[in-house]
Amino acid sequence: MAPMPTHLSTPPLTVGFDLDMTLIDSRPGIKAAYEVLAAETGAHIDADLAVTRLGPPLEQELAFWFPEDRIQEMGDRYREIYPAYAITPTLALPGAREAVAAVRAAGGRAVVVTAKHEPNAKLHLEHLGIEPDAVVGWLWAEAKAEALREHGASVYVGDHVGDVRGARAAGALSVAVPTGPCDAAELREAGADVVLDDLAAFPAWLRDYRDAARA
Repeated sequence: MAPMPTHLSTPPLTVGFDLDMTLIDSRPGIKAAYEVLAAETGAHIDADLAVTRLGPPLEQELAFWFPEDRIQEMGDRYREIYPAYAITPTLALPGAREAVAAVRAAGGRAVVVTAKHEPNAKLHLEHLGIEPDAVVGWLWAEAKAEALREHGASVYVGDHVGDVRGARAAGALSVAVPTGPCDAAELREAGADVVLDDLAAFPAWLRDYRDAARA
């Protein structure tokens, strides 16, 4: 009989990240895109209000401003104009690049899982020089579990209670940052396992998490 190993190796690390208001502050760009859409259509869109509730799919927001039979058309048009107006104004949130780099430095993989239109998500990341190993779009809340399980993510980082639900549905540790529309109390109440002030705190947390896994 082969000897039993004296220790178990740490499983491969894959960390999922949400995009809007987790890795990037897309509010200026999204506001600009909504303003262009409003100007083109003549519809009233309160862009300042819209950017306070980022997270859910675009169609949920458009339903506040357009009748149901126009939402698909307006969503398609919004995504068409988005690259020209929303990419350049968008900034990386503090610690975003360092958080992804920390996963890589630990020998892991970083996967972005977002409700955003996937081509536009990739444009943001390319523009800001954030280089995850994979990007999966069009998934919101519990549906994010599909991609998280597929990529073997044991941790999912997000700013919204929908991200917490996605992590829990995937059986992943939910790490939350109150940098979006949900405050720390809401994130904890939704079931977040860890709440950090922002992604600047993530590398130190990840180091402690990995050390505990090896113990």
